[in-house]
Amino acid sequence: MASSKDYLEYVLELLRQVEGITYKKMMGEYLLYKENIIFGGVYDNRFLIKKTKSLENSCLKEQIPYPSAKSMFLIDSEDPDEIKRLVLLAINDLK
Repeated sequence: MASSKDYLEYVLELLRQVEGITYKKMMGEYLLYKENIIFGGVYDNRFLIKKTKSLENSCLKEQIPYPSAKSMFLIDSEDPDEIKRLVLLAINDLK
């Protein structure tokens, strides 16, 4: 199932405190970037970010974005401050 543009816009609104977020549509889903680094995406209307060392103890739920993919962390918070913290931790690890 492809993700909806409405859900992408919802996620982008949650990410409003993180400067420089961009996205690319790919095969019905949306990849999320900051500083040209892919840190996550919108898959089947779920906001997922890559698993990184700094997020290992964050109590986030793991989910598979699509068959045969590595698991990622589900972001189900609606708190922009918490989301910013998690995304910046992931980006720092991915640099």
